Amino acid sequence: MPTRPDVSCEESCSLSKLAIGESSLLSADHVRALLEWIQEESSGAVFPFLASMAGTALSPGEAASVRVQDVTLPDGVFGEVQVRAAERRRVPVSPDIVGVLRSWIDEADLEAEDLLFPAELGGPLASSEYKRAWSQARQAVLSPDEVQAGLGEQVSSLRDSCLDRWLEAGVPAWGVAEWAGVSASWIALRYPHRFQLEDIEIDWDHLEEVLRLPDIPER
Repeated sequence: MPTRPDVSCEESCSLSKLAIGESSLLSADHVRALLEWIQEESSGAVFPFLASMAGTALSPGEAASVRVQDVTLPDGVFGEVQVRAAERRRVPVSPDIVGVLRSWIDEADLEAEDLLFPAELGGPLASSEYKRAWSQARQAVLSPDEVQAGLGEQVSSLRDSCLDRWLEAGVPAWGVAEWAGVSASWIALRYPHRFQLEDIEIDWDHLEEVLRLPDIPER
């Protein structure tokens, strides 16, 4: 069977700079345990803010700018958040995160025009607040070896983990790219372990059939 062509040095270098190894990603269990710790130990908007990142793959800056009127949160089913970046896009919100956000909006008594994740004294949630909670959670939840290896070192690791789980669940790369606000090629370069040709089951008989040329008359 055909094999993959060799990758040029230039392509390989570009790939290595952007690619994230599967072992460097937070697992679903990691994310769950970290968020549970933060829910117990933090206050205000920190937990719903980080939980929303974990379920929607928003960047910290995008999540901080979301307003209540930007989210649609139906009970028990997938909702939606509208990201007001340079190119507006809509991102699905899982039922679990819908529940978290509905509870938070009620608890904080937020109005439609309010920021979804305000600081306790008003204004946008300060990055120092959620970064401090995240750092403390890593120290409390992860093993010393995982901390030393830098697993989940940045809050943006929640975004990386979410994008990878979307791919693992079978969402097409172009769909993940649209939700994330990036290109499909960026997704392929960032998560190469999700695009290994040897892991794909190819129906060679069907491929031969669809590529068959029309009968060519003999001369």
